[in-house]
Amino acid sequence: MTSRNRTARVAGILYLILIIGGIISLAYIPSQLIVRESTSKTFENISNSEMLFRLGIVSGIITFLIYILLPLALYKLLQEVNKAYAGLMVIFALVSVPIFFVNILNKFSVLTLIDKVAYLEQMGEADLQTQVMFHIDSYNNGLELSQIFWGLWLFPFGYLVYRSGFLPKLLGILLMAGCFGYLITFFGGFLYPDFHKTILSDIVGYPAPIGEIGICLWLLIMGTNKLNFRKTVGANATHVKP
Repeated sequence: MTSRNRTARVAGILYLILIIGGIISLAYIPSQLIVRESTSKTFENISNSEMLFRLGIVSGIITFLIYILLPLALYKLLQEVNKAYAGLMVIFALVSVPIFFVNILNKFSVLTLIDKVAYLEQMGEADLQTQVMFHIDSYNNGLELSQIFWGLWLFPFGYLVYRSGFLPKLLGILLMAGCFGYLITFFGGFLYPDFHKTILSDIVGYPAPIGEIGICLWLLIMGTNKLNFRKTVGANATHVKP
């Protein structure tokens, strides 16, 4: 296995952990605990399933620690294609990391409010529930802001995949389209509260997950064998020239 192939496999493993961690912390656990229409039910769910809430925090932290390593692995893999775009990819990805770690403090505040009986005695249950929901909403606002950079890093990444010659061009196109999907989702949702109910919201949401899951599996399973094949063909062609 070549050094480039090993780097591709490492990036694939990191990407897989990132995807799994993201599904757990951003989708599955919130779906089990957060009831948007009911502050009291959300408070009850978190109080009764505090360990699940804590696991959501832990999985989120692990996910974003991986998000530090993944673009660095991809930089090593793709820098020869275009060093400027590879650097831009890393910068856009890493900008969202400090945003997340500041934002995750909202979830720690939720735990503080739930765990300390003194808050219940001083504030009353209704006010306490309101405070908990405020921090959850603040956390979700931070995630929405992070979508800008989750989208922006996909454009240089997709461009590098498209131009690499050893990764599928289609995946590069999907990743670049995913960039615009994230941006449209953020600005559409910010300017038009019911944007997520529109068909456009569904359409622009498809390219990013398809592209990211696709490139993850390709790196993990196929690596850069295509590049090796091209080199072999090129070398053979050179030898048979008169």
